[in-house]
Amino acid sequence: MAEPTTLRRITVGISGASGAVYGARLLQVLQGQSGIETHLVVSDAGWRNLQHELDMDCPAVEALAHRVHDVANVGAAIASGSFQCHAMVVAPCSMRTLAAIAHGLADNLLTRAADVALKERRRLVLMVRESPLHLTHLRNMVAVTEMGGIICPPLPAFYLRPQTVGEVVDYSVARVLDLMDVPHALAPRWQGLELDAP
Repeated sequence: MAEPTTLRRITVGISGASGAVYGARLLQVLQGQSGIETHLVVSDAGWRNLQHELDMDCPAVEALAHRVHDVANVGAAIASGSFQCHAMVVAPCSMRTLAAIAHGLADNLLTRAADVALKERRRLVLMVRESPLHLTHLRNMVAVTEMGGIICPPLPAFYLRPQTVGEVVDYSVARVLDLMDVPHALAPRWQGLELDAP
């Protein structure tokens, strides 16, 4: 019998919502972490957005992950609950991907890997991207939450007074890293607000 891995494996899914920068930045940060092995799966629309929004081609994105899996390969390692994996993040998560996860469709490798995370009671974080939201979007978020997933929209924290788009992105990525217990120094920790004396 194989020995349990000492690596913390994290699966990163990038789907077709706007915000490909969140997935790319998350991979960049995880690449610099010792003891973490990343597995990447990107939807067809996700690849299009990486090219359109970031001018990143496939080799540039694939270089950020330890292993890359084709979204059509439902026989990949990450499709099985026996594959030891610490957590999965979908960054960004489109409403189509959210719906598939909420209803257990597992119709491609990305949604299958998310389904595995839920059934094995592992951490699943969805950086959902859409606005405004209609009732089905909201109900799908509730369904995933009830199954143990975490809905984590990438929202700016203006109380930190970000000066660049990069700082806004890093804050949202930092919140995801916190949810996976991955140490980082991407964003300052809130120390409380000291009010001026009257």
